[in-house]
Order: sequence, then structure tokens, then C-alpha cells
Amino acid sequence: MSRTARPETILKRSEELINVGQSSAALTALGEVITSRKFKSAPIASLEPIMMRFVDLCVELRRGRTAKDGLLQYKNISQNTQPQSIENVIKHFIKLSEARVADAQSKAEAAAADLDVDDLEESETPEGMLLGAVTSDENKDRADRALVTPCLKFLWEAYRTALDILRNNARLEVPYQQVVHQVLRFCLQFKRKTEFRRLCDLLRTHLQNVTRLSHHTHAINLNDPDTLQRHLDTRFAQLNAAVELELWQEAFRSVEDVHNLLTMAKKAPRPSMMANYYEKLSRIFMVSDNNLFHAAAWSRYYALARGNIKTEDELTRLSSLVLLSSLAVPVISSSAPGTGNLNKSKSDFLLGDQDTISRTGRLTSLLGLSRTPTRTGLLKEALSRNVLKRVRPEIRELYDILEVEFHPLSICAKIEPIIAKIAENEEMAKYIKPLHSVILTRLFQQLSQVYDAVKLDKVMELVSSFKAPYAYTREEIEKFCLNAAKRGHLNISVDHVSQAITFQEDVFSADSHPAASSSGHQDSVRLQATPGELVRTQLTRLATCLDSTMRTIDPSVVEEAQKAKRDVFARAMAVAESEHKAALARKAILARHKELLHERARDEAKAEAERARAQAEAEQKRQAEEKRLKEQERIKKELEAVRAEETRKMAQSLREKGGLKLSEEEYANLDTDKLVQLQVSQIEKEKKDLAERLRVIFRRMDHLERAYRREELPLLEKDYERQKTDDLAYNQRARKVALDAAREKHQSDVEAKKRLTRILPDYHDMKKSIEGKRAKELAEKRADSQRKIEAAKEQRRKEVAAAREERRKREEEEERRAAEEAELQRIKAEEEERAAEQRKIEQAKKAELEAEKRAEIEARQAKLEEQAEKQRQREREIEERRANEKRAASAAAGPTLAGDSTWRRGAPAGAVASARNASPAASGEERPAPAFGGQKTGGWRDRLAAKQAGGAGMSEPPSRAASSSPAPSPAPAAASAAPAPAAAPAPGGWRERMAAKQAAGGAGSGASTPPSAAPRQQQQQQQQQQGGGDGFTEVKRTAGAYRPPGAR
Repeated sequence: MSRTARPETILKRSEELINVGQSSAALTALGEVITSRKFKSAPIASLEPIMMRFVDLCVELRRGRTAKDGLLQYKNISQNTQPQSIENVIKHFIKLSEARVADAQSKAEAAAADLDVDDLEESETPEGMLLGAVTSDENKDRADRALVTPCLKFLWEAYRTALDILRNNARLEVPYQQVVHQVLRFCLQFKRKTEFRRLCDLLRTHLQNVTRLSHHTHAINLNDPDTLQRHLDTRFAQLNAAVELELWQEAFRSVEDVHNLLTMAKKAPRPSMMANYYEKLSRIFMVSDNNLFHAAAWSRYYALARGNIKTEDELTRLSSLVLLSSLAVPVISSSAPGTGNLNKSKSDFLLGDQDTISRTGRLTSLLGLSRTPTRTGLLKEALSRNVLKRVRPEIRELYDILEVEFHPLSICAKIEPIIAKIAENEEMAKYIKPLHSVILTRLFQQLSQVYDAVKLDKVMELVSSFKAPYAYTREEIEKFCLNAAKRGHLNISVDHVSQAITFQEDVFSADSHPAASSSGHQDSVRLQATPGELVRTQLTRLATCLDSTMRTIDPSVVEEAQKAKRDVFARAMAVAESEHKAALARKAILARHKELLHERARDEAKAEAERARAQAEAEQKRQAEEKRLKEQERIKKELEAVRAEETRKMAQSLREKGGLKLSEEEYANLDTDKLVQLQVSQIEKEKKDLAERLRVIFRRMDHLERAYRREELPLLEKDYERQKTDDLAYNQRARKVALDAAREKHQSDVEAKKRLTRILPDYHDMKKSIEGKRAKELAEKRADSQRKIEAAKEQRRKEVAAAREERRKREEEEERRAAEEAELQRIKAEEEERAAEQRKIEQAKKAELEAEKRAEIEARQAKLEEQAEKQRQREREIEERRANEKRAASAAAGPTLAGDSTWRRGAPAGAVASARNASPAASGEERPAPAFGGQKTGGWRDRLAAKQAGGAGMSEPPSRAASSSPAPSPAPAAASAAPAPAAAPAPGGWRERMAAKQAAGGAGSGASTPPSAAPRQQQQQQQQQQGGGDGFTEVKRTAGAYRPPGAR
């Protein structure tokens, strides 16, 4: 098979081989393709048909191992991209194998049916007699072994292959479980117990590998509820199959598997599933004669299944089984540590068999119980569930006889009819044998409470009520007594001399069984206390009697005891709070200590993880570096090896051609370039030699051809003459043959004409009749066709008219819709125009309202400014009046203050004189004092008055000053005409000099104000006048300043 062939070509080639009967060759070809590397890179869609054909051939030829290898290869290719494909192939494989088994079964049945006897009088053939002597198989069994068994083996191998391929892959989990259910059905159908055991072992191995391979990419996650549920369903099906095949060991192992899976489940399983689980457990325990756990399983099953029971009969049956199974638990074995240990002595129980305890613990865990069940506990649980009212009457009577009533002499006679009724029920008859053990135990327990010794004949008379097959012999009674005494449940001995059974009672002995004291339950109804119990409880009874006597004689003892009790409770309550706080503190300390330990452990773990990570990173870097170096070295060696190989091949080719005569060492020392040059020169030399040989051969052929043609000329003339003669003779013979044939044909045609002439009238008549019929049929067909054409035309006219009408309606509808849309657009445009006009009107109204608000605000502001201006005017007048008064007072007290205050600042005489001349008192008229006209006077009051006077004069606007004064004042002219001498030296300290300097600078600046600065000064004066005399300057509004909507 070609390695470059496409999958379609390969499949076609295999089909051709199968068609010619070479199925083995086709399978071999497909197997080679599947195992090739090119098979892995091909698309899955083209590989699946090949696998289907491959599986068909494997099933046909029974090549199970080949099929497994091919399926493993295909799984490795498709499980990561298309797991559905491998699932389809596996299903097809199993389907074909099952169909093969079904065909083999049908063939075997047909072969068994075909074994008819030729001679009816002969009872058996000699061959049958011989086979019957050798083997005991029937004819059908031999046919099955010859035809069906090989197919069954192949089907089992196919199942094993499918499970091995689908295992431990989450993507293939569903088909895996489906195949498991198919294998279980296969084992049940063909009763394959050995294969079932192998299947159970295989499934356990796969389940163990699930936990071991949990780190893989597509590993199965048992924490997923759906996956766990599928495994549980499979294990329950396995359990049902094991019970049906009666493989009780495998059933018990399956129960353990189910229990292990249930412990892993995060949510509780379905009640129906658990009911099935306990029902199968009860059957297993019944087969193993473990009556105690059988009754416990029935009790658990009843707790789950009673809610789903619909009929009263079913509830009665189930209740009767639960109570009867609990009653059938042997009394002797149920109290011992571990059940089913019939050969254990008292010393063995005292030592405590660890194997028995562990086995009992396993069974208890399988039932989901917290402690080992007991017979008394099971009966109490049944009674608590009101089972006694639902059971059958005979079961209720049996319970009363065994557990309630005390009748040692009539117990067997009362129970015998009940046993007979129970034996009639097949489902309850299996409890009769363990019930007899319970009956005998109750009999001897009750007899031991009444009698010290009983004749063996009397015991046989008591048990004689039981009829066969449940009758007892003396040996059986003695054996039962010996077993009870051996296990320590009865202190009993058999006296064979007197033929009596003696009940021994050691008053100083311990309990009859080591488990009796721990169980705390009484297994039988007691009539009176035994002597041993009286001896053991003597001191207790004496203490109780003395206590009651003392309480009767001296009641104060009771009061003191109660008082002591109250004191104890009070002390306990007093100490409880402090102990509680101490416990809380200790708990907090322990919690903190634990937190610190956790933190330290976490830090250490983090540091360890960091160190491990650093080491891992360093190791990875080192390994990567080593890998890189090794890779470089490998590539270098490969290149050198490739070059050496090329050199060797080139040298070998040159040596084989024989063009060079060199030794091995010379060939080894030559490199590739030199060898290429040698090879090129060798090729050129070979070309030249070849051209020379061709030239010589060409000349030789030319001379030889010329010689041939020279010798050929006379022979050609002779051959031409011979050919002309032969052609003339052949022509004459052919013409003669043609004339004879034409003559014979003419004669035969003439004879045929004569014969046909006789039937010519009949031919014409027949022709006319046929033409008449055909003409009539043609006319009818033409008429029919014309009618059909007219009908089609009419139908077409109707269709065209309907189409035109529909098109007209559609056009009208479109025009109507267009008109409606245009009207809607027009209405919408009008509404938009009205809305725009409304918005404009609203905007205009809003603008008018804003204008009115602004006007109102401006009017209010103007009014407020006017009022503020009047207020400022009044304040200025008051301040001027006060300043004038102060100046007058200072002028009157000037000489005294000047003479007395030598420490004050001195003022120049000219400044004081000018101030006095400029004062209103001296001039007789009111005018403001210049701010920077002269030096300040001596005291701070004078300076303050001068400052206030100067500020008032500067802040007063000309217009309002003119309006407030009765006549224009010539103060500015006087001030400009007679300026104060600013250059006079200011006596005193630096403060006086600084004040004089400021005064001189202010005067100079006021005198030398440039013309351009005059408007700015006027603007500042106007702002000061508008701002008032409070010393604050009003800031002018800018054009881009923010204004509220109402003031815009």
C-alpha cells in the first residue's frame, strides 16, 4: 500500500480486495495504514469509514487482538478532538459481535432441529452411540460448543477491549458505563459466572486507577454528582446480577463497592436505590446464615420502603418479615461480641477476638449503623415503628409467646401450630430453623428459673410437640445444651446416669456471659431472682433498707441533705461565672496560640514553597541550558554526520564510476568542494568520451545504410513485377466472385417478389384498416389535446386576470400607504412647526420676564445705592463737623502742647502755619484740608484729625461737594498758590524724617501728575466716591463675568 495514498483510495482498494475474496489481505492493508504515521495526521471524518471497515473485517475473521491494536491507535488520535468518533466505532464493533453471536445461536438451533432420524424404527445411530459413550453432552450442547462458544469468546474479548479503551477518560465515561451494562446483561443471558467474576475484578481495578490517575488531563472526577451517580447505578446493576447469578461472594464485594462510593457522595442517594441496597444485603446475609445482620438489613429496608407501599397486603407481608427476622435471631449468638461464631468459648470472648470485632464493624458500617445491632434493639426498633399492629396474627402470637409470656411447660405446644402456618409460606419458611434455636433457648432459660433439675424424658416430652421434619432427638437436645454451656449462656450439665439435666447456680459466680453485663438487656422473661443475684445484691438491698429506715426515723436528715445540696448548687453557681470567664480566657489564649501556630506554619510553608519554587526555577533554567547545549551539540554532530555521509556517497560514486584512482585515505582527506570539482571534471570527461563514441557509431551506421540501399535497388524492381502479376490475378478472381454473388442475389430477390406479390392485396387491406383505426385515435387525441389546450388557456387567462387584479390591488394599497405616509409626514411637519413657534413664543416670554426682572433688580439696586449715598453723605458731614471741632480744639491748645511735649514728634513751623491758615476757623469757610499739603502736627490726635480731614476732602466728589456747599470754595486755588514748604528738615528721629519724606513725595507726585494720568485719577476718585468713605474700593464688573439668569 502506497504511503502517499489518500484514505478514500485505501478504502476503495480494500473494498476491491474484499470483493475478490481476499479479506485477510484487505485487513492487513488497513492494519498497515492504521499503524502508519500518516494515519495520525489525516482528518477524523475520513478515518472513521476506514475504522468501520477495519472493525467489520476483524469481526468477520475473528481477529480480536488486531482489532484491539487498531482501536487503541484510533483512540490516541480521536480522544482529544472527537471522542464521539471512537464511541461510534466501539458501538459498531460491539453491535457486530453481538449480531455474530445471535447468528451463531440461530444456526445452532437450526442444526439441532435438522438432526432428524432417517429410520424411524432405529432408536439411535451408531455415531450417536459412540458419542454418547465418550461424552454425556446432548446434540444441542455439542452444536452450541461448536458454533456458539467461539462467537461468545470473541464477544467477551470485544467487551474487554471496549472497556480497556474507554476506561479512565471523562469524555468517554458515558459509553464506558453503557458497555458495562451490556456486559452485565451478557453474563445474565448466558449464565457466565466466571466472566462475571473477571468483570467485577476489572471494574474494581479501573475504579482504583481513577484515584491513582486523577492528575491526568481528562481524568474522571468522582466528586462530580453525575459521574458518581453513574458509578453507583453500575455497581447496583452489578449487585443485582450477582444476586441473580447466586454469586454471593461477588455480591458482598459489590456491596462493599457501593458502600465506598456512597461514602464519597456529597448528597444522599435516592431512597429507592438505598432500599434496593438493603434488600440485596438482606439476601446476602440470609445466605451466609448471619441472622442478626439479616434482620438489621430488613429493618433498614422497611424504614425506607414503607412510605412507597401502596397496598395493605404488601405492608402486612413486609412487617411480618421484619418482625419474624428479628425473632429468628438466635439469643445465644446475638449477645456475644460478634455473631456467627458458634465455636467460641467463654475465655475466647473474654479475650475479645479482634478479627471478629473488625468483621462485625465492617458489617455494621455497610448497614450505616453507628453500633453493632442486637436482638433486643431490633425488636424495640420494630415495636417503635408500630410493626406489631400490621403483622399477621400468627407472627404477633409468636412474639407474645417468645418475648412476653412465661410458660415453660407449654411453650412448645403453643408454638407448634404457628410454626406449621409459617412453613406454609415459602418466603417465611426459611426462618423456621433459626426460630427453633430461639425456642429451645427460651425453653431452657424458663426452666432454669423454675427447676434445679429436669429429667431428659420430661424435656423430650415438652419438645415432642414438634413434628417431622422439625422433631428433636436426644442427641440434638444434648448437643444444644453442650453448645449453650460452652458459650457461657446457660450453667447447665447433663447427667447421663440419672438421665437428667441440672441447672447449676453458683451464687458467687459472675454473670453468665461477659456480654450480658455490657448489653444491659434481658433476653427472657424472669419469674424470680436467682440465688446468685440475691447474693450479689445483698449489700445493695441492705443499704437501701437502712437509708429508707433512717429517713423515716429522722426527717431532719433529709432536710440537711437538701440544704447541703442547695449549698453545693449555690457554690457551683457562684464559681460558675468565674470558671466560665477563665474558660473563655483560656479558650481565647488557645485560639490565639493556634492562630499563631497556623500563621507560623503558613509562613514556613510559604517560605518553603518559595524556596522550592526558586530551586525549581533554577533547576529548570539549568536543565533548559543543558538541553540547549545538548541540542546545539546534537545539531552540530548531525550536520557533520550529514556532510561526512554526503562526502562518502560522493566518493563512493566516483570510485564506482572508476574515473579516479585514489586510496581510502585520500578519499577521506578530501572535502565536499574538492569532491564536487572532481565529480564535475569526471562528468566532463565522460561527456567527451560519449560524444566521441557517438560520432564513430554514426559514421559506421551511415556507411552501412548506404551499402544496404545499393544492394537493394535490383531486388526492388523484381519485387515490383511480381506484385503486379499477383494483383491482376487477385482482381480477376474477386470480380468473378462478385458477379456470381450478384447473380444469386438477383435470383433470390425475384423469387421473394413473386411470393410477396400474392399477399400484397391482404397487406393493403390490413394497412387501410390499421390506418383507419389510427386516424380515429389520432382525431380523438387531437380533440382531447385541443380541449386540454383550451382549458389550459382558460386557466391561464384566469390566472393572468387574477394576477393583474392582485397587482392592481397591491399598487392601490401601496399608493394608499404612500398617501397615508405623506399625510403623516405633513402632520408631523406641521406639529414640529407649531412646536417651534411655541418654543419661540415661550423664549420671548421668558426673555421679557428676564428683562423685567433685570429692570426691577437694577431699580432696586439704584434705590439702594441712592440710600447708601445719602447715608454716606450724612456720615461725611458728621465726620467733617467732628474734624473741624477737633482742629479748633487742637489749634487752641497748640502752644501749650508744643511747649510741654518735647518727647512728641515735632512738626515744621511752616506746616503748622499752613494748616492753621487752611483751617476753616481761620478762613471763615468750609473746605477740605489737603492730604499731602504739609507736614503733620505734633500729637497723634492732630495727625488722626489731619488724616480724616484729608481723606474726607479727597473722597468727596466735586459735583456732590458743590451741591452740598452753599458757594464754591477757592481752597484748591489757595492750596496751589501757597504750597507748604516740603523741603524743610524734619527734626526728631527717623519716624519724623520718614513722615516728611512721604509728605514731600505725595506733594511732588500730586504736583507733577502727567496729563495721561488725570483721567485715571478722576476714575479712581469716582470709584472712591461711589464706594463711600469706608476705605473699600468697588470692583468694576468685567464684560465676561458670570451673571445669574435673572440678571442677564
